[in-house]
Amino acid sequence: MTFRQTIGQRTHLFRDLKDLMAKATPLRSGDQLAGIAATSAEEMVAARMTLADQPLKLFLSEPLVPYETDEVTRLILDRHDAAAFAPIAHFTVGGFRDWLLSEAATTERLAAIAPGVTPEMAAAVSKVMRNQDLIAVARKCRVVTRFRNTIGLPGTMAVRLQPNHPTDDARGIAASIADGLLHGTGDATIGINPASDSLPVLGDLLKLLDELIARFDIPTQGCVLTHVTSSIQLIERGAPVDLVFQSIAGTQDANTSFGIDLAVLQEGLEAGRSLKRGTLGDNVMYFETGQGSALSAGAHHGVDQQTLEARAYAVARAYEPLLVNTVVGFIGPEYLYDGKQIIRAGLEDHFCGKLMGVPLGCDVCYTNHAEADQDDMDTLLTLLGAAGVTYIMGVPGADDVMLNYQSTSFHDQLYIRDVLGLKRAPEFETWLQAQGITGLDGRLLPQGGAPLLAHLTGLAA
Repeated sequence: MTFRQTIGQRTHLFRDLKDLMAKATPLRSGDQLAGIAATSAEEMVAARMTLADQPLKLFLSEPLVPYETDEVTRLILDRHDAAAFAPIAHFTVGGFRDWLLSEAATTERLAAIAPGVTPEMAAAVSKVMRNQDLIAVARKCRVVTRFRNTIGLPGTMAVRLQPNHPTDDARGIAASIADGLLHGTGDATIGINPASDSLPVLGDLLKLLDELIARFDIPTQGCVLTHVTSSIQLIERGAPVDLVFQSIAGTQDANTSFGIDLAVLQEGLEAGRSLKRGTLGDNVMYFETGQGSALSAGAHHGVDQQTLEARAYAVARAYEPLLVNTVVGFIGPEYLYDGKQIIRAGLEDHFCGKLMGVPLGCDVCYTNHAEADQDDMDTLLTLLGAAGVTYIMGVPGADDVMLNYQSTSFHDQLYIRDVLGLKRAPEFETWLQAQGITGLDGRLLPQGGAPLLAHLTGLAA
């Protein structure tokens, strides 16, 4: 199907829905690298005007990645919830935007339609929305998940404590964990990116987390962010695995480049749940995504990177995860060139994930060769906080010494809590108060958490 839009004396042609979606996307370096971006501001506006007039139903009959050759497309279409879609089935993309911004789109109604929203629909409507629109709608979306605590409640924001170490040294990791817990972080998870893929090393890291959580009865969950197949092997060996992690993408070919398919994700889900380690729920999966991953793998099929990112959320949604986050600026300036593009992408990703019913958080981050700095991250953090982001990262000094990128620090989460009045997961908040780390108002107490500090100092000695 060819689309056309006339502006003044010029008529713009878009060869198909895939081309229209790409040309309507706010400018970013990844789409330019792929040769699919709009070549002028006028062409972009023409594409958005045309896209706004398209019915949402079109995305059910015109898949952007072929159904026959892509299992992600099959997942999206075969599991589409027609009943949930029915209340919005009559909308165009532009009409859907207007409804989302209206008072009729309550938190309850947004939750009800989420299973009927395909990633392509979510991506399409985001392309005709301003930043404030993305924030306003995402703020109304609520996705609550549980393992040992409750994540995603209104007025809360969780933090993943990220105590990475370049050699997986237990003392260095313990020191970072102590720093993070005493700053009130860790309710999303205490999650280690391991430098090694050795099963014995991974097992030792899991035991370190398990011992700490059990000894102090911390209402949180540990995670070693290794490949899903490694987690399955560790579970088979009796390792104390709480969350099963995997990076995912929006096409079958991109997931193949990660060494996974949908079947192995299902195997990981079943293995994680078989341990029954959750006390409040069985959301055992943790997924990370990022705009540009499919393009970097040569697996984008000519589709714009933001739409492919939303398709990754359809993969995540199928496995009822506890946590999903976009590592928004991590892949590099080849895909998101500067602070402006990273900020826009972070808001898009959060909006699309929440609209689809995914518990989306964000690693507010950038690489050192991007045209971005910590001021840009402060801006994105503040905007996401206003938008109701599920969780962010807590990295010592905001500088990850193992992955070599810049994220958000333990102090950054204190700032956004203070400015916006955001609380932690309620069970974790109660634990912090019992440890003397925070007061009833959630603020840090001086010299709090002495027993915890003594134990972790011993590990780090």
